[in-house]
Amino acid sequence: MTTQTLLKVKGLKVSYGGIQAVKGVDFEVHEGELVCLIGSNGAGKTTTMKAITGTLPLNAGDIEYLGKSIKGQGPWDLVKQGLAMVPEGRGVFTRMTIIENLQMGAYIRDDKDGIAADMEKMFTIFPRLRERKDQLAGTMSGGEQQMLAMGRALMSRPKVLLLDEPSMGLSPIMVDKIFEVVKDVYAQGVTVLLVEQNASRALSIANRGYVMESGLVTMTGNAADMLTDPKVRAAYLGEAA
Repeated sequence: MTTQTLLKVKGLKVSYGGIQAVKGVDFEVHEGELVCLIGSNGAGKTTTMKAITGTLPLNAGDIEYLGKSIKGQGPWDLVKQGLAMVPEGRGVFTRMTIIENLQMGAYIRDDKDGIAADMEKMFTIFPRLRERKDQLAGTMSGGEQQMLAMGRALMSRPKVLLLDEPSMGLSPIMVDKIFEVVKDVYAQGVTVLLVEQNASRALSIANRGYVMESGLVTMTGNAADMLTDPKVRAAYLGEAA
């Protein structure tokens, strides 16, 4: 049975800070997949994600979502179509409460009962958010802010969730929690594109993986196979080939 290609990146070239950070990248994400994009810092992963979500312009290439080009569309338009991103650095509204941040995630919706039900669902997934629902987001820890950013994105009921470095800067315990949530979200039917420096953790939960180096995709394959590949282990898992 063939699955629908939800997201397709073709010949993507993007400059960032006057440097061509992405030099002609191709990859795709199919419905029902958890795909990871791994690589060292500076490989072009975050620049690629920003281009997909319309926060950086393309120099060349195209991005297709549900079979149609989304080049030039902004984040607002994409969220309405079911493409939501949790950015690197979380990007929570620091002067708003947890509840207000979650409500902002549902700004494209007008189904009050559904929004209330999803709010309760977020509090079940992230009990810490319920405990601190009236607290300002800017006073939370990094891990709590990551939970909030993920909850806010899920409030839009995305078809595809893009996660950019969700484990960055978090304690080992919080990293465990975040990866458990990613697995749960995927299990509930949300297609996920995960950008992550923690290659072993990303590959351990993904179906397929892509390796980016110096702005190019240099390897792709089944995630379980990549996890045992000597080249991947030497370059990203700190082991001798």
